[in-house]
Amino acid sequence: MPALVGLVAIALVWLLFVRLPGRYESAPAPAAAPAAAAPTTQGRNIKAQLFYVADDGVSLTAVERDVAFGENAVEQAKAIVGAQIAPAAPPLVSAIPAGTSLRALFITRGGEAYVDLTGELVSGHPGGSTNELLTIRTLVDALTANLPAITAVQLLVDGKELDTLAGHVDLRRPFARKVQ
Repeated sequence: MPALVGLVAIALVWLLFVRLPGRYESAPAPAAAPAAAAPTTQGRNIKAQLFYVADDGVSLTAVERDVAFGENAVEQAKAIVGAQIAPAAPPLVSAIPAGTSLRALFITRGGEAYVDLTGELVSGHPGGSTNELLTIRTLVDALTANLPAITAVQLLVDGKELDTLAGHVDLRRPFARKVQ
C-alpha cells in the first residue's frame, strides 16, 4: 500500500510539473529576447546578481544587473533566468550555451524551483566537468542568491529530467545554493 501511494504521488508531481505545463504554455520566446519570457510591470526593475565565468575559467563571479520586476516569485524567477541566459556583453563570459531559452519555471511550496530549458543547453554545451558544473551553478546561484524563497533548483531540458548535461554532474536531484 505505501508503494502505491508513493507511485501515485510521483505521478502527480510529474503531471503537475512536467506534462501539464507543456500543454498550456505558449510557445517559448525567441532566443534573441529571453528576458521577454516573463511578464513584467512596464519599466520597473530590480537589482539582481547574475553569474558569469570568472577570469580564472573555473569559478563564477557575481555581477549586479537590472532585471525586470516580476509580480510574484515565479514571474521574478523567470525574469532572472531570462536575464541570466541572455547573451553576455563582453568581457563577460556566460556558462549557458547560446540559444538556450526558458520553457517553463515552477516553484514548489518547499522552495524548490523546477527550471525547464530548451535542448540547446545540452546540444550547445562544450562538455567537461568544470564547464558542466559552471553551467549548473550559474542557474542555481542566480535563483537562490536573488530569491530567498528558492532553496534549491532542479534543471529539466525539454520537459524531461536528465541524468547529466554532458556526462559528468548528476542532475537527478535539485541543487541547493553553495555555501560560501
